[in-house]
Amino acid sequence: MLEEVERWLDRRSWVAGDLSPARLAAAKRAAGSTVSVVLPALDEEATVGAIVRTVRRELMGPGGLVDELVVVDSGSRDRTARVAARAGARVVHRDGILPALPAVPGKGEVLWRSLLVTGGDIVCFVDADLREFSADFVSGIVGPLLTDPGVQFVKAVYDRPLGSEPGQGGRVTELVARPLLNMHWPLLAGFVQPLGGEYAARRSLLERLPFPVGYGVELGLLVDALHTVGLDALAQVDVGVRRHRHQDSQALGRMAAAIYRTAQVRLARGHLVRPEMTQFVREEGRFAPRSYPVDTQERPPMLTVGEYAARGAEGSGVG
Repeated sequence: MLEEVERWLDRRSWVAGDLSPARLAAAKRAAGSTVSVVLPALDEEATVGAIVRTVRRELMGPGGLVDELVVVDSGSRDRTARVAARAGARVVHRDGILPALPAVPGKGEVLWRSLLVTGGDIVCFVDADLREFSADFVSGIVGPLLTDPGVQFVKAVYDRPLGSEPGQGGRVTELVARPLLNMHWPLLAGFVQPLGGEYAARRSLLERLPFPVGYGVELGLLVDALHTVGLDALAQVDVGVRRHRHQDSQALGRMAAAIYRTAQVRLARGHLVRPEMTQFVREEGRFAPRSYPVDTQERPPMLTVGEYAARGAEGSGVG
């Protein structure tokens, strides 16, 4: 590990309990900041309600840390939107945001569009499939942004058990993302969970970054944030344990391909191989190939979108 990264680990790593929500709320008032929490959701009726209720109960209300809580539903076929709304979230449907631009499937697409329907100076993304959710996932990662003006992007750190096996989650992280970062972006080698879905950033940074539309969004944002604001503006916070719904191995394979593709785009634009992932399933006694397109599309920095610029001219406070 580079000496610069070792120094960064000492300076830019926190534990969620270092600052209480009350102290953070005081820092927030002093800075005049506003905080938006965004939950991208697709068929998460089993978990989204508990997350929304926890955020509302522990972090919202007069003098609270969070000013708005938005669930962006990306076409759920279950009761995700209804459950989230009943729990107290503002629910926005992906296709209703920027309707002049047809939406494409993918988590990154939802996160990108969420910038148009939120107003916080700090935007905090939280996956909607978390179980045993703690408010530390929010208060922990917005803390450095409220207390240190030099910090612009914060990732959550956590243990990821796989079933009863501690520390065995995050298979794509260990097999794909971490080797890529160590080899090509060694300054990012200190991030424990580079692909984690819980992170917060200043809007002024997010609106300047392109968003890969699919699974590559976390890697893409992290790499682009490094190049835009530098390592010292990035941080991470230990929030404990993350329990969630795990993907099967074939879904992980497609995720890995999208992440590799995202890295490839950043390494060699214009010199790209065929963006397709072929996998095999057994059918009628033989292995049959199944090919899937790899996410290749990216959305431009939000500052370049006319509707976003117009919104800014009209004033776009939280709410």
